[in-house]
Amino acid sequence: MTEPRWLNEQESRMWRAYLRMHRAVEVAIDRQLSEAGISRPDYEVLVPLSEAEGRTLRVRYLATWLGWDRSRIAHQLRRMEQRGLITRSECPTDARGTMVKLTDQGYAAVAAAAPGHVETIRNVLVDQLNQDEIAQLTAIAERVAAATGWSQLPHPGPVPER
Repeated sequence: MTEPRWLNEQESRMWRAYLRMHRAVEVAIDRQLSEAGISRPDYEVLVPLSEAEGRTLRVRYLATWLGWDRSRIAHQLRRMEQRGLITRSECPTDARGTMVKLTDQGYAAVAAAAPGHVETIRNVLVDQLNQDEIAQLTAIAERVAAATGWSQLPHPGPVPER
């Protein structure tokens, strides 16, 4: 067994600062979305659906994009369906698959929350950085995501699978 590579003082300070920053941004976003009447998980589901062709995605694709397991996505979609934000149906090309579609009510919810959401992101993160720092943070985030394997997840944009 090898000895752990403990963090030195500077590395520990960086890690703790990152955790505080991450949590502070999450709290600000949670607060803003709550004021808009939805949760962060709701918003995370609503955004890719609002950008998808026909506002419809296969549940498997949505879960992969979010990095959620089958149980989490199923429970979240059930709650959102009960509130009228989405509907679920059988996949027309694969009887084992399920499609999820954004309802007009769901689209209205994400459209109402989006301006405040982007303003919160600007206030707590973007406007705190200069252009060089934005480029540095982007490069760092992309490198860390690649090291964890998360850079391989589908990225929002054209949906490859219907």
